[in-house]
Amino acid sequence: MNTIIDRFEKIKSKISSLKPSKTVNIIAVSKTFPLEYIQPLIDHGHLHFGENKVQEAMSKWTEQKKINQELKLHMIGKLQTNKAKDAVKLFDYIHSVDNQKLADNLSKHQKSLNKDLKYFIQINIGNEIQKSGIPVNELEGFYNYCINEINLNIKGLMIIPPNDENTDKYFKTLNELNKSLSLENLSMGMSADYLDAVRHGSNFVRVGSSIFGSRS
Repeated sequence: MNTIIDRFEKIKSKISSLKPSKTVNIIAVSKTFPLEYIQPLIDHGHLHFGENKVQEAMSKWTEQKKINQELKLHMIGKLQTNKAKDAVKLFDYIHSVDNQKLADNLSKHQKSLNKDLKYFIQINIGNEIQKSGIPVNELEGFYNYCINEINLNIKGLMIIPPNDENTDKYFKTLNELNKSLSLENLSMGMSADYLDAVRHGSNFVRVGSSIFGSRS
């Protein structure tokens, strides 16, 4: 199982060779992998893990988070409104706030559960019909609503860029949008492009297969 640790350390070393201006958090995307497979990385002291589905995350992490309260769990997949309450109970960060109904539900549940999560607004940077996210031209209004009306702790913006050759362009645009709102954090970059994302200011990269290997 050392290979997981080796791969993880190699990713850390590649990131630090870029001399980023702020600490880069590697979110180890552990979706579909059982806890015993991920355990070596937890034992290694890594704290940030990402999941795509609330049900899977609950069965995998509920007990683990009681044992290790330092663990930080990130919801990085599409979040259905009817799963918002369970998500607020379990997760520390939600990267996929992509509409007002979801934002309202998250706000309501975090109040009732007395929790203070950290949130990223997901942007549909390429205006893709099949993808979730707030259109760029609606971002400012939505951001102001989230922080002023419903008191969400918005930490930054998140994208899953279109699968074309323009990743750099999308990363650059998101970094500029983030700065225009004076936000400190950016969630962008996955196994294939995390170094490009870090070059454009990302400090939360969502890396799965490069750490854990390919999913069956």
